[in-house]
Amino acid sequence: MAGGPHTVSKLRVYNSKSHFSFHCRPSIKYFDALVKISKRLIDAANLLDMKIIATEQYPQGLGHAVSELELAKHNIPIFEKKRFSMCVPPVIEALGSPKSVILCGIEAHACVLQTALDMLEKGIDVHVVADAVSSRSQTDRMFALRQMERAGAVLTTGECVTLSLLGGADHPKFREVQKTIMEPAPDAGLVQYLQEYS
Repeated sequence: MAGGPHTVSKLRVYNSKSHFSFHCRPSIKYFDALVKISKRLIDAANLLDMKIIATEQYPQGLGHAVSELELAKHNIPIFEKKRFSMCVPPVIEALGSPKSVILCGIEAHACVLQTALDMLEKGIDVHVVADAVSSRSQTDRMFALRQMERAGAVLTTGECVTLSLLGGADHPKFREVQKTIMEPAPDAGLVQYLQEYS
């Protein structure tokens, strides 16, 4: 990933949105962990001056992104969409010509999967933050992660991708970014996923 422009793309930006949050939080497995890990990614990406783009899936019906992500604080543009993939014209235009992207969000088998496949088809290196994507069904999550990996996406974790972006302790922003990952990431069910489905 080093050397090219990077984008942290929030897919459906954790559709725990306003009134929808009541339904979504208990429905999406490891939802609170996903939000915390995504927030860490946003904070790190912001410190590294990376382009961050958020999308919301049909906000008129599903509501808006969770406040915990603090998208407005970081002036992150939010694009509305109805397609599952975030590869809609306004987003593509805002992305420019990235060499690679980092994806996280919900649901893994819908918005994340279709975005990853579309971006891979465009020749973009796709890094999917496995502990920052999920679905209501862990079976759907498992098969989506497998399909994305087989299609050429790199599966990673929030801390792993953050450290990869830094490259080493000699990075000028290492100390600042390190603060975003000082505490261990919350359990997002990946160990259980690997034990059950490997």
